[in-house]
This record gives sequence, C-alpha cells and structure tokens, in this order.
Amino acid sequence: MINQENRCCYDPDDLEENQKIENNIPNQSITTVGNGICIHSMVIAGQVEGHFAASPQSKSTKYEQCIPTLVAVEENDDIDGLLLLLNTIGGDIEAGLAIAELVAGMTKPTVSIVLGGGHSIGVPLAVSAKKSFIVPSATMTLHPVRLNGLVIGVPQTFANLCKMQERIIEFIVRNSKVDSETVRKLMTATDDMTTDIGTVIDGREAVEYGIIDSVGGLGDAVRELKRMITEKR
Repeated sequence: MINQENRCCYDPDDLEENQKIENNIPNQSITTVGNGICIHSMVIAGQVEGHFAASPQSKSTKYEQCIPTLVAVEENDDIDGLLLLLNTIGGDIEAGLAIAELVAGMTKPTVSIVLGGGHSIGVPLAVSAKKSFIVPSATMTLHPVRLNGLVIGVPQTFANLCKMQERIIEFIVRNSKVDSETVRKLMTATDDMTTDIGTVIDGREAVEYGIIDSVGGLGDAVRELKRMITEKR
C-alpha cells in the first residue's frame, strides 16, 4: 500500500491525473507526490552520451532522452519542480552543455545534488539548477577540454578548443558564485592529479570555491526544493 501523503504519481487511485503525467514524461526516472507537491527526479549517471554511442560496458545517460524529459517537466502543469541527481564521470561536451542550458532556462524551481561525482561536464550540470547541493563524500573534477580520436593538427583546432572551454567557464560562472579566474586555475593545475591536468575537489571544497551552494544530502535537497515551490506558489 502506497501512502497517500507521499506516493508515486502512478498511484492507480488517481488514474486520470497520473495518466496525464505518464503520457507527457518519457519512461525515465520518477515523478512523486508528497503533501500536494509533485516533483520529477531525473538521474544523470555514468557517461553523458552525445552523438556517438558509448561502450556497451559503460553506464550512460542519453541526451536525446533527457531533452524531451526536461521539456515535458517544464510544460506539465501537474509537476511543480525538478530534482537533478548527479553521479557522472562527464562525457560529450555539447550534449552535457545542452542539458545544462535547458535546466538553467527552466521557470520551475530546480535543485541539483551531486552524489558520487560530478566530473568534467558534470560541473555545468551541477550548477545549472537554481540551488545546488553536494554530499560530503562526493568529488568534482575540473580539467581542460580535450578531444579523443583523430585531430587535425592546425591552429584552428586548438582555437576551437579554447572557445569551447570558454563557453563552459562562462556557463559555470553565470550559474554559480565562483569567478572565472578560479575556474581556470582549477582546470589548469598541474600539481593535483598524477596523470592529468586539473583539480579534484570534494564537497566541502566545492562549496568553499563557490561552485556549489551547500553541502547536504537528499533530505536537504528535497526540503529546499519544496520550500522553493511553496514560495513560488
């Protein structure tokens, strides 16, 4: 028996209302109702998959599934807010940035929480929500933009990489409290990672740098989202 005060939106007792939600949300994550507040929780886990499919052995999040989900959440009057749960190693830059821009542009209350990790393009995803949380044991990796595979060795290639990196830095700065100089310093550090350039920070450091708003767990994130929803009403 599902508690009426804290139930999944697919409760058969409210078939007509729940069918409306189910028909407008791709079969991903979960939509729940508690105390009259409906929240859609979307998980971004593993590798953010872009135009090329990830390895079958890899956990991945497909952007072509995330984008319609976000549109449906924004357009569905039955859903009050979005909870974004992150445990990602990063992935395709354009796909990740596209998802982040959609979240940042939503009019409904949004809250993100970094659980295991919010690495690489996971950083813009984490700051895209109106309020961001990170658990104490989670980590975030900031590093320069890089490409895999065949690269044409001309100056224009590296200029394009610089432009792409600036887009990411600008987004992070625009959606958090960190300044651009700090982000660049963390991305290009050479004394933190043994086989790479960049910086790995934990939950407390992410808040100290101003990248994430608060250290907290799931309860803190849900409580803040419900407060934002109630305030908007």
